Amino acid sequence: MDQLAVDQLSVDGITVILAAVAGALVVVTLVLLVLWRRARRSAVRNEFDRTTADRERLDLELTLAEQTTRLRVVRELHELAVHSVSVIISNADGARYAASQDPAVAARSASVIADTARHTLADLRRVMALSREGEAAAGPQPRLSTVRDLFKVMRDAGLGIEFRETGERIDLKQGAELAIYRILQEALENALAHGGEGTEALVSFTWNETGLEVLVADDGARAAARREGLDPDEVARDRVTSQDDDLAALTQSPTGRGMTEMRERAELYGGMLTASVIPGVGFTVTAIFPALSGHNGIEGVKLGAE
Repeated sequence: MDQLAVDQLSVDGITVILAAVAGALVVVTLVLLVLWRRARRSAVRNEFDRTTADRERLDLELTLAEQTTRLRVVRELHELAVHSVSVIISNADGARYAASQDPAVAARSASVIADTARHTLADLRRVMALSREGEAAAGPQPRLSTVRDLFKVMRDAGLGIEFRETGERIDLKQGAELAIYRILQEALENALAHGGEGTEALVSFTWNETGLEVLVADDGARAAARREGLDPDEVARDRVTSQDDDLAALTQSPTGRGMTEMRERAELYGGMLTASVIPGVGFTVTAIFPALSGHNGIEGVKLGAE
Protein backbone atom coordinates (compact mmCIF):
# COMPACT_ATOMS: atom_id res chain seq x y z
CA MET A 1 0.00 0.00 0.00
CA ASP A 2 1.53 3.33 -1.05
CA GLN A 3 1.73 6.42 1.15
CA LEU A 4 -1.20 8.10 -0.55
CA ALA A 5 -3.53 5.25 0.33
CA VAL A 6 -2.37 5.33 3.93
CA ASP A 7 -2.95 9.04 4.13
CA GLN A 8 -6.40 8.58 2.63
CA LEU A 9 -7.30 5.95 5.23
CA SER A 10 -6.10 8.23 8.02
CA VAL A 11 -8.22 11.07 6.70
CA ASP A 12 -11.25 8.79 6.43
CA GLY A 13 -10.71 7.56 10.01
CA ILE A 14 -10.41 11.09 11.33
CA THR A 15 -13.55 12.04 9.42
CA VAL A 16 -15.47 9.16 10.94
CA ILE A 17 -14.23 10.05 14.41
CA LEU A 18 -15.14 13.70 13.93
CA ALA A 19 -18.59 12.70 12.65
CA ALA A 20 -19.11 10.46 15.66
CA VAL A 21 -17.99 13.21 18.01
CA ALA A 22 -20.25 15.70 16.26
CA GLY A 23 -23.17 13.28 16.53
CA ALA A 24 -22.44 12.71 20.19
CA LEU A 25 -22.30 16.46 20.77
CA VAL A 26 -25.64 16.87 19.03
CA VAL A 27 -27.16 14.14 21.19
CA VAL A 28 -25.66 15.64 24.36
CA THR A 29 -26.91 19.08 23.32
CA LEU A 30 -30.39 17.75 22.72
CA VAL A 31 -30.38 15.92 26.07
CA LEU A 32 -29.16 19.04 27.85
CA LEU A 33 -31.80 21.10 26.06
CA VAL A 34 -34.55 18.69 27.13
CA LEU A 35 -33.28 18.66 30.71
CA TRP A 36 -33.07 22.45 30.72
CA ARG A 37 -36.62 22.78 29.41
CA ARG A 38 -37.87 20.35 32.06
CA ALA A 39 -35.99 22.19 34.78
CA ARG A 40 -37.38 25.46 33.49
CA ARG A 41 -40.94 24.13 33.49
CA SER A 42 -40.41 22.73 36.98
CA ALA A 43 -39.06 26.07 38.18
CA VAL A 44 -42.01 27.91 36.63
CA ARG A 45 -44.44 25.41 38.17
CA ASN A 46 -42.77 25.73 41.57
CA GLU A 47 -42.92 29.48 41.31
CA PHE A 48 -46.60 29.29 40.38
CA ASP A 49 -47.28 26.93 43.29
CA ARG A 50 -45.37 29.23 45.64
CA THR A 51 -47.28 32.24 44.38
CA THR A 52 -50.58 30.38 44.75
CA ALA A 53 -49.64 29.27 48.28
CA ASP A 54 -48.70 32.85 49.20
CA ARG A 55 -51.97 34.12 47.78
CA GLU A 56 -53.97 31.48 49.69
CA ARG A 57 -52.05 32.30 52.87
CA LEU A 58 -52.84 36.00 52.46
CA ASP A 59 -56.50 35.16 51.80
CA LEU A 60 -56.62 33.02 54.94
CA GLU A 61 -54.97 35.78 56.97
CA LEU A 62 -57.48 38.31 55.67
CA THR A 63 -60.36 35.93 56.36
CA LEU A 64 -59.06 35.30 59.87
CA ALA A 65 -58.72 39.04 60.46
CA GLU A 66 -62.27 39.59 59.21
CA GLN A 67 -63.62 36.78 61.38
CA THR A 68 -61.73 38.13 64.40
CA THR A 69 -63.20 41.58 63.82
CA ARG A 70 -66.67 40.12 63.35
CA LEU A 71 -66.40 38.08 66.53
CA ARG A 72 -65.26 41.15 68.47
CA VAL A 73 -68.28 43.11 67.22
CA VAL A 74 -70.58 40.19 68.03
CA ARG A 75 -69.12 39.96 71.55
CA GLU A 76 -69.59 43.70 72.13
CA LEU A 77 -73.17 43.60 70.86
CA HIS A 78 -73.80 40.53 72.99
CA GLU A 79 -72.53 42.34 76.09
CA LEU A 80 -74.84 45.26 75.31
CA ALA A 81 -77.76 42.87 74.88
CA VAL A 82 -77.01 41.18 78.22
CA HIS A 83 -76.92 44.57 79.96
CA SER A 84 -80.17 45.60 78.27
CA VAL A 85 -81.89 42.40 79.36
CA SER A 86 -80.78 43.04 82.95
CA VAL A 87 -82.33 46.54 82.69
CA ILE A 88 -85.55 45.02 81.35
CA ILE A 89 -85.70 42.55 84.24
CA SER A 90 -85.02 45.30 86.78
CA ASN A 91 -87.75 47.53 85.36
CA ALA A 92 -90.17 44.62 85.12
CA ASP A 93 -89.64 43.83 88.81
CA GLY A 94 -90.12 47.51 89.66
CA ALA A 95 -93.25 47.73 87.55
CA ARG A 96 -94.71 44.67 89.23
CA TYR A 97 -94.08 46.18 92.65
CA ALA A 98 -95.33 49.67 91.65
CA ALA A 99 -98.48 48.42 89.94
CA SER A 100 -100.25 48.03 93.26
CA GLN A 101 -98.93 51.35 94.60
CA ASP A 102 -98.79 53.84 91.72
CA PRO A 103 -100.14 52.83 88.28
CA ALA A 104 -98.39 55.85 86.72
CA VAL A 105 -94.99 54.52 87.79
CA ALA A 106 -95.90 51.14 86.41
CA ALA A 107 -96.84 52.73 83.08
CA ARG A 108 -93.51 54.58 82.88
CA SER A 109 -91.64 51.37 83.69
CA ALA A 110 -93.56 49.55 80.97
CA SER A 111 -92.54 52.26 78.49
CA VAL A 112 -88.86 51.88 79.47
CA ILE A 113 -89.16 48.12 79.14
CA ALA A 114 -90.64 48.41 75.64
CA ASP A 115 -87.96 50.87 74.44
CA THR A 116 -85.12 48.81 75.90
CA ALA A 117 -86.52 45.61 74.40
CA ARG A 118 -86.71 47.23 70.94
CA HIS A 119 -83.08 48.36 71.15
CA THR A 120 -82.03 44.92 72.38
CA LEU A 121 -83.90 43.23 69.54
CA ALA A 122 -82.13 45.50 67.04
CA ASP A 123 -78.73 44.57 68.52
CA LEU A 124 -79.56 40.87 68.41
CA ARG A 125 -80.59 41.18 64.77
CA ARG A 126 -77.22 42.80 64.05
CA VAL A 127 -75.54 39.85 65.77
CA MET A 128 -77.50 37.44 63.59
CA ALA A 129 -76.60 39.41 60.46
CA LEU A 130 -72.90 39.31 61.34
CA SER A 131 -73.04 35.61 62.20
CA ARG A 132 -74.70 34.71 58.92
CA GLU A 133 -72.66 37.03 56.69
CA GLY A 134 -71.45 35.11 53.68
CA GLU A 135 -73.74 32.16 54.40
CA ALA A 136 -76.99 31.09 52.84
CA ALA A 137 -80.14 32.24 54.56
CA ALA A 138 -80.78 29.97 57.51
CA GLY A 139 -83.98 28.00 57.59
CA PRO A 140 -86.00 27.03 60.66
CA GLN A 141 -83.86 25.48 63.38
CA PRO A 142 -84.60 21.80 64.10
CA ARG A 143 -86.68 20.90 67.11
CA LEU A 144 -87.02 17.65 69.03
CA SER A 145 -90.36 17.22 67.30
CA THR A 146 -88.39 16.58 64.08
CA VAL A 147 -86.01 14.00 65.56
CA ARG A 148 -87.75 11.25 63.61
CA ASP A 149 -86.61 13.01 60.41
CA LEU A 150 -83.02 12.83 61.67
CA PHE A 151 -83.43 9.12 62.37
CA LYS A 152 -84.73 8.56 58.84
CA VAL A 153 -81.75 10.36 57.28
CA MET A 154 -79.28 8.34 59.33
CA ARG A 155 -81.07 5.05 58.58
CA ASP A 156 -81.00 5.83 54.85
CA ALA A 157 -77.23 6.36 55.23
CA GLY A 158 -76.81 2.87 56.68
CA LEU A 159 -77.10 3.32 60.44
CA GLY A 160 -79.56 1.15 62.33
CA ILE A 161 -81.35 3.04 65.12
CA GLU A 162 -83.47 1.77 68.00
CA PHE A 163 -85.20 4.56 69.92
CA ARG A 164 -86.46 4.21 73.50
CA GLU A 165 -88.10 6.81 75.71
CA THR A 166 -89.07 6.55 79.36
CA GLY A 167 -90.55 9.00 81.82
CA GLU A 168 -92.92 11.89 81.30
CA ARG A 169 -91.64 14.47 78.87
CA ILE A 170 -91.18 18.06 80.00
CA ASP A 171 -91.61 21.07 77.74
CA LEU A 172 -88.45 22.87 76.69
CA LYS A 173 -87.63 26.17 75.09
CA GLN A 174 -86.12 26.12 71.63
CA GLY A 175 -82.53 26.78 72.73
CA ALA A 176 -82.44 23.64 74.88
CA GLU A 177 -84.17 21.58 72.19
CA LEU A 178 -81.61 22.70 69.62
CA ALA A 179 -78.70 21.83 71.93
CA ILE A 180 -80.07 18.32 72.57
CA TYR A 181 -80.83 17.81 68.87
CA ARG A 182 -77.29 18.81 67.83
CA ILE A 183 -75.72 16.54 70.45
CA LEU A 184 -77.84 13.65 69.17
CA GLN A 185 -77.01 14.49 65.54
CA GLU A 186 -73.26 14.64 66.20
CA ALA A 187 -73.30 11.38 68.15
CA LEU A 188 -75.17 9.54 65.39
CA GLU A 189 -72.93 10.95 62.67
CA ASN A 190 -69.87 9.85 64.64
CA ALA A 191 -71.34 6.37 65.05
CA LEU A 192 -71.80 6.06 61.29
CA ALA A 193 -68.44 7.62 60.44
CA HIS A 194 -66.40 5.44 62.80
CA GLY A 195 -68.53 2.30 62.86
CA GLY A 196 -69.43 2.23 59.18
CA GLU A 197 -72.51 1.02 57.37
CA GLY A 198 -74.43 -1.62 59.29
CA THR A 199 -73.65 -0.16 62.70
CA GLU A 200 -76.52 -0.37 65.17
CA ALA A 201 -77.17 2.50 67.58
CA LEU A 202 -79.41 2.59 70.63
CA VAL A 203 -80.85 6.05 71.38
CA SER A 204 -82.67 6.53 74.65
CA PHE A 205 -84.31 9.53 76.31
CA THR A 206 -84.91 9.19 80.04
CA TRP A 207 -87.03 11.98 81.48
CA ASN A 208 -87.61 12.92 85.10
CA GLU A 209 -89.42 15.82 86.74
CA THR A 210 -86.64 18.34 86.10
CA GLY A 211 -84.29 16.92 83.51
CA LEU A 212 -83.31 14.49 80.83
CA GLU A 213 -80.64 11.86 80.15
CA VAL A 214 -79.70 11.22 76.52
CA LEU A 215 -77.82 8.03 75.65
CA VAL A 216 -76.37 7.02 72.27
CA ALA A 217 -74.60 3.64 72.29
CA ASP A 218 -73.34 2.04 69.07
CA ASP A 219 -71.76 -1.31 68.21
CA GLY A 220 -69.21 0.00 65.69
CA ALA A 221 -66.54 -2.56 66.62
CA ARG A 222 -68.97 -5.45 66.25
CA ALA A 223 -70.24 -4.00 62.96
CA ALA A 224 -66.68 -3.97 61.59
CA ALA A 225 -66.34 -7.65 62.46
CA ARG A 226 -69.66 -8.47 60.77
CA ARG A 227 -68.58 -6.69 57.56
CA GLU A 228 -65.46 -8.88 57.46
CA GLY A 229 -67.58 -12.01 57.79
CA LEU A 230 -66.43 -12.70 61.33
CA ASP A 231 -68.40 -13.61 64.42
CA PRO A 232 -68.35 -10.51 66.70
CA ASP A 233 -68.62 -12.68 69.81
CA GLU A 234 -65.59 -14.76 68.80
CA VAL A 235 -63.63 -11.61 67.97
CA ALA A 236 -64.46 -10.19 71.39
CA ARG A 237 -63.42 -13.43 73.10
CA ASP A 238 -60.14 -13.58 71.19
CA ARG A 239 -59.34 -9.94 71.87
CA VAL A 240 -56.42 -9.69 74.28
CA THR A 241 -56.36 -6.58 76.48
CA SER A 242 -54.33 -5.51 79.44
CA GLN A 243 -55.53 -3.84 82.61
CA ASP A 244 -54.06 -0.61 81.28
CA ASP A 245 -56.22 -0.89 78.14
CA ASP A 246 -59.36 -1.45 80.21
CA LEU A 247 -58.47 1.41 82.55
CA ALA A 248 -57.82 3.75 79.63
CA ALA A 249 -61.17 2.84 78.07
CA LEU A 250 -62.93 3.66 81.32
CA THR A 251 -61.06 6.83 82.29
CA GLN A 252 -59.80 8.52 79.13
CA SER A 253 -62.40 10.73 77.49
CA PRO A 254 -62.26 11.00 73.68
CA THR A 255 -61.34 14.40 72.28
CA GLY A 256 -61.89 16.28 69.04
CA ARG A 257 -63.86 19.19 67.66
CA GLY A 258 -67.13 17.28 67.66
CA MET A 259 -66.69 16.09 71.24
CA THR A 260 -65.78 19.60 72.39
CA GLU A 261 -68.85 21.05 70.70
CA MET A 262 -71.15 18.48 72.27
CA ARG A 263 -69.70 19.14 75.74
CA GLU A 264 -70.09 22.89 75.32
CA ARG A 265 -73.70 22.53 74.20
CA ALA A 266 -74.45 20.38 77.23
CA GLU A 267 -72.75 22.77 79.63
CA LEU A 268 -74.77 25.72 78.29
CA TYR A 269 -77.86 24.15 79.83
CA GLY A 270 -76.33 22.87 83.05
CA GLY A 271 -75.59 19.45 81.62
CA MET A 272 -72.62 17.11 81.58
CA LEU A 273 -71.50 14.98 78.64
CA THR A 274 -69.35 11.86 78.87
CA ALA A 275 -68.09 9.59 76.10
CA SER A 276 -66.21 6.32 76.21
CA VAL A 277 -65.05 3.43 74.06
CA ILE A 278 -66.49 0.03 75.00
CA PRO A 279 -63.73 -2.42 74.00
CA GLY A 280 -64.93 -4.96 71.47
CA VAL A 281 -68.35 -3.29 71.21
CA GLY A 282 -68.35 0.34 70.14
CA PHE A 283 -68.81 3.87 71.43
CA THR A 284 -71.15 5.44 73.99
CA VAL A 285 -72.17 9.08 74.50
CA THR A 286 -74.22 10.17 77.51
CA ALA A 287 -75.55 13.68 78.12
CA ILE A 288 -77.21 14.32 81.49
CA PHE A 289 -79.26 17.48 82.13
CA PRO A 290 -80.24 17.35 85.82
CA ALA A 291 -82.14 20.67 85.94
CA LEU A 292 -83.22 21.31 82.38
CA SER A 293 -86.61 22.69 83.31
CA GLY A 294 -84.95 25.33 85.50
CA HIS A 295 -82.98 26.55 82.51
CA ASN A 296 -85.92 26.66 80.14
CA GLY A 297 -89.22 27.59 81.76
CA ILE A 298 -92.32 25.79 80.51
CA GLU A 299 -92.59 26.75 76.83
CA GLY A 300 -91.81 24.32 74.05
CA VAL A 301 -93.12 21.50 71.92
CA LYS A 302 -93.56 17.81 72.46
CA LEU A 303 -91.09 15.28 71.16
CA GLY A 304 -92.40 13.72 68.00
CA ALA A 305 -93.52 10.13 68.23
CA GLU A 306 -91.05 7.67 66.86
